[in-house]
Amino acid sequence: MAGNDKPRKEASAEPRDPAIRVILLPRDTNKHGTIFGGVILSYIDLAGAAAVSQVTSQRIVTVAIKEVVFHAPVLVGEAVSFYTEVTRIGNTSVTVHVDVESKRQGKRVAVTEADITFCCVDMDGKPVPVERN
Repeated sequence: MAGNDKPRKEASAEPRDPAIRVILLPRDTNKHGTIFGGVILSYIDLAGAAAVSQVTSQRIVTVAIKEVVFHAPVLVGEAVSFYTEVTRIGNTSVTVHVDVESKRQGKRVAVTEADITFCCVDMDGKPVPVERN
């Protein structure tokens, strides 16, 4: 287990299109040669925002990233894919689940997952109802 009591998540066997895909570079690593968790979090935020843009074209802000689980490290040079699923559309918010997978030695490895909530806001930053595309 990777520092928690949950069993390791398996990568999806189904072919699907990622919200984003990146190749992580040496500048993204910690002293152990693996990718900083914060780098992964920033891409989770971007992938979630991309998913919300399919729901609404309104201005959004990130309000919560819930239960980020790191299942396995990401290594330099790996192609990392961020898969999204909108799990809830509320009055002013949209919640997205993000699964992060890496391609390692020809196999897909589940490395991280998180739930992220965005809020629709007006120009003054005040919450407004979600207007679907």
